[in-house]
Amino acid sequence: MSAVMRVATAADVARMLDWAAAEGWNPGLGDAAAFRAADPQGFFVAEVEGAPVAAISVVTHSDEIAFLGLYLCHPDHRGQGIGYALWQHALAHAGGRTVGLDGVAAQQANYAKSGFVLAGSTTRYSGRLDPAADPAVRPLRDGDAAAVAALDGAANGYARPTFLSAWLAPDPTRWSVVLEEEGTIGGFATARVCREGIKIGPVIAPDAEAALRLARAALDGAEGLPEVMIDLPEASADLAAQLQALGFAPTFATARMYRGPAPQAGTTLQAIATMELG
Repeated sequence: MSAVMRVATAADVARMLDWAAAEGWNPGLGDAAAFRAADPQGFFVAEVEGAPVAAISVVTHSDEIAFLGLYLCHPDHRGQGIGYALWQHALAHAGGRTVGLDGVAAQQANYAKSGFVLAGSTTRYSGRLDPAADPAVRPLRDGDAAAVAALDGAANGYARPTFLSAWLAPDPTRWSVVLEEEGTIGGFATARVCREGIKIGPVIAPDAEAALRLARAALDGAEGLPEVMIDLPEASADLAAQLQALGFAPTFATARMYRGPAPQAGTTLQAIATMELG
């Protein structure tokens, strides 16, 4: 029986995150709602006999760029062409936009067949980080939205207003802090509780030292000393070195690839938000 491709429901997106957890991707507890809010039409499943067997997301951030993630297929249905058919179906949602992805290196050649070109790498660093209050770091406020959006756009090389609004919205499992000095917001970071530990991202800051200040302050008030994960783009060598000096270790790496003109990330992008949505 052939597979049926359709847009994912909210329940489907939650299931996609459960599948991702089973693969060891360790999603955030509140990721499903925030991810889907970024582009409700950008999540897809393939059904066989009425049951979802494969999934993917192609979230459109703007008229120029989309990001692909959550490409998953149930083990019982791999090798049958279902996943690739869904891949092609979902990519149509991007239209003429540039599409980015963070994919495992083993699949790099397959992604290249669909026009994706290597642009760098993303590496997850895991470890323990002592929280520390900072007089220049405070919780995000409603009035910070414009400044934070400008920082995020400059860091990533593109705007993603809908995703950012959902990501920064108040949530019991996710919170954000800003670095404000002399009345100017110079950076921000978001922390989120995951199936295991806490991920911090994005981290937008002028340098690695400021990034660490934001990360430590974001953890202030967290219970205990949980494992912390931070996903660094290749250019964040200074932050990587500082984290490793604190005992962090690289635990997972992906190839950052783009189909279409790659955005030009700024020097303030210290850590990405997620490997699923960029």
